[in-house]
Amino acid sequence: MSNNKRFILSENEIPTAWYNIVADMKNKPMLPLNPKTRQPLTVDEMSHIFTLEASKQELNQTDRWIEIPDEVRDLYKHYRPTPLVRATGLEKALDTPAHIYFKNESVSPVGSHKLNSAIPQAYYAKMEGIKNLTTETGAGQWGTALSYAGKAFGIDVTIFMVKVSFEQKPYRRSIMQTFGGHVFASPSDVTSAGRAILARDPGYTGSLGTAISEAVEMAIGTPDCRYALGSVLSHVSLHQTVLGLEAEKQMDMAGEYPDIVIGCFGGGSNFSGIAFPFMRHNILDGKKTRFIAAEPASCPKLTRGEFHLDFGDEAGYTPLLAMYTLGHNFKPASIHAGGLRYHGAGTTVSQLLKDNMMEAVDIKQTDTFKAAQLFAQTEGIIPAPESSHAICAAINEALKCKEEGTQKTILFNLSGHGLIDMTAYDQYLSGNLHNYEISDAELKANLDELNRIIK
Repeated sequence: MSNNKRFILSENEIPTAWYNIVADMKNKPMLPLNPKTRQPLTVDEMSHIFTLEASKQELNQTDRWIEIPDEVRDLYKHYRPTPLVRATGLEKALDTPAHIYFKNESVSPVGSHKLNSAIPQAYYAKMEGIKNLTTETGAGQWGTALSYAGKAFGIDVTIFMVKVSFEQKPYRRSIMQTFGGHVFASPSDVTSAGRAILARDPGYTGSLGTAISEAVEMAIGTPDCRYALGSVLSHVSLHQTVLGLEAEKQMDMAGEYPDIVIGCFGGGSNFSGIAFPFMRHNILDGKKTRFIAAEPASCPKLTRGEFHLDFGDEAGYTPLLAMYTLGHNFKPASIHAGGLRYHGAGTTVSQLLKDNMMEAVDIKQTDTFKAAQLFAQTEGIIPAPESSHAICAAINEALKCKEEGTQKTILFNLSGHGLIDMTAYDQYLSGNLHNYEISDAELKANLDELNRIIK
């Protein structure tokens, strides 16, 4: 077991502002478009779906720093700052000259980084007199976080949980309900979008795109209600930079600076959180850090998708987003990394990838669990299946250092623990876990349909 080094900040060192990377980007991401007019959305249009303050943050492309409200920082203090850890046990097991660090977001009350955005979104809802929030969730981390944050501010929360995860992860559902959340398996029969999808495919196990459609529909049709998103959009990435800004100070405490920064990738929230604060030094100061997004081979929007205008949901309720996508009708395989089963990438991350400011790799499911088991045995933490993609990518880079005889500093985000995911580990350990990859023919058919729908 590791005799690792931990780098801890005091609660007074929690950042007082989030970092808005868009202000520093040479090529700004395209703003969300009204699907009817193809014009950029206004704050007023966005605020019919999201809170007013989240809408303002989403469209803000000029202010580098956005102040964190005191009430939000006070709740952050329940678990922030989170530790930065030197993974010396993992380094020893790999016999690598690389120095490996991880930011441990699993110590939050809900076990993941998702609370970093749930708290401000629930706070803004409270300040604006909103009484209800709806959302989607894949593996359940975001739904859990919003349920917790909603209860803290007296907001009623309804969650549409992707059906395959609803069935795979019953205890995640129980945690949401313990915090007061109302949870439906998606597709459900409580929205017209859900009923239409079930009519077409009664056995459909769901997707994040489907769950988003249901949540948006309920938000639009319910008085004093708004929709809260857990990834993809720029205001969510903004809130997550609190973790990367802390990591920046902690790496300085360790006397090192990362050569490589890695995050798992679904819609982009935790990758953005760990990467953007360091990426600003590439943009502004000429640093040469590599940034790697690790996505599942079964849902490879960054590595095999197309940069295209697309809806963020299956039913087409959301604005059009310029992003790398597999098409909003993409039906992902039932992998256990439910938080990564999303068809598209956020507009900011998509623009950065298009501009070669970052890289992406796709990783097979069994490889992630092999990496997860090694990490658990050497560092004493059972990681979430999502986080295990980042661990696998970090291990691969550390092994390259060994082959090349080079010493590099690698930083990755441990976005959450896997203690509610033991069914997946059971399947892996018994040899019953399988890999899924989308074929070229399936990918082409999906993208051809997207090109037909959105020209």
